[in-house]
Amino acid sequence: MRTLHLKSGLEMNIFIINAGQTFAHSGGRFNETITRWTIGFAEEKGISYRVTRIDDGFDARAEVENFTWADIVVYHTPIWWFQVPNGMKRYIDEVFTAGHQNGMYKSDGRSRSNPAVNYGTGGLMQGKRYMVTTTWNAPDTAFTLPGEFFERHSVDDGVLFGFHKMNQFVGMERITGFHFHDVEKNGTEARITAYQDAYRKHLEKVIA
Repeated sequence: MRTLHLKSGLEMNIFIINAGQTFAHSGGRFNETITRWTIGFAEEKGISYRVTRIDDGFDARAEVENFTWADIVVYHTPIWWFQVPNGMKRYIDEVFTAGHQNGMYKSDGRSRSNPAVNYGTGGLMQGKRYMVTTTWNAPDTAFTLPGEFFERHSVDDGVLFGFHKMNQFVGMERITGFHFHDVEKNGTEARITAYQDAYRKHLEKVIA
């Protein structure tokens, strides 16, 4: 699905990618909710936006055009088994490959005369930014407390390290993201409401 909305306001284009996926016990509902929050923010601020819901299918060439159109790309993805879902990985593989010498990246940045240096500098999307949100069953304390599962490695420096490098490879600059923790086992109404308010304040800070 691709939605285009245009109205006067903040002069920027935002491309929103919803990677929520129906699989096993997951229905992708919370990522759908976060996507609606982001759309609502864009509409309120008069920001032009497009939306792709990966689970609805996609055309790789059209998605490349969405990336090159955007000033900011916003990824909304759950984390499954400490990685992005299989649908999101397929999307990345197909779309970023289609973007080779097509507006996203020219090469890996190296020259044949000196191939030891400059890897990752062949991107074509300089001046564009991206932000990622993730949704977790794991609580935030699993990342911050001594002796807990993630050994005090943050989401961005741990699980998402390669994801951030992927975006850097095509030239985009990272905006501080937002991570939603403990939304399965402890996804109470009060917790979701608090997250909605915190996420809105985050968007005001990093985008508006």
